[in-house]
Amino acid sequence: MDQRSSLDPAPCWVPASGHALRHVGVHFDAVRLIGLAGDQVAYELMQFTDFRAGPIVRSRVGDLSTYFLLPPQSAAAHRWPAGARLIGRDLRCDAFVGIPALEGRTWPLDWRSRPTGEAPFVDAKLLYEVAVEVLAGPVEP
Repeated sequence: MDQRSSLDPAPCWVPASGHALRHVGVHFDAVRLIGLAGDQVAYELMQFTDFRAGPIVRSRVGDLSTYFLLPPQSAAAHRWPAGARLIGRDLRCDAFVGIPALEGRTWPLDWRSRPTGEAPFVDAKLLYEVAVEVLAGPVEP
C-alpha cells in the first residue's frame, strides 16, 4: 500500500485511533464482498487506478469481508452481481461498517486502500464493472 497517499488530516469519518462503527449512508455507501472475491476485486481496482482506488476496508474476522466505500447515495445506481452486497441508506434497516484509524492498532480491520484527496471514495461505476468481471466472469460472444 502506498503510505504517501493518505490524507492529512483524515476524513471526519475515520477515527483517530483503533476502529469505530460508522452509519452507512451518512458519509458513504458500501459494497461488501466476502473472501477471495473481495481480495481479487480490490487487487484489480488498485492495479487499474495505480494504487489510488479510494477507501477499501478489510475485516479479518469471520467471513473475511472486504468493504468498498462509495460516495453516499451512489451504490443503488447499480444492480450488483451475486456475491456483492449493497449496504446503503436506502435499504429498510440501519447498517454500520467498521472503519479503522489510519495508523496504530486497528485489528481486526485494516486498510486495503486508503481514502486520499484524489480518491476520497471508490468510484461506483468502476467498482461495478470490476465486480461483474470478477464475480460473473467474462461474457462469451
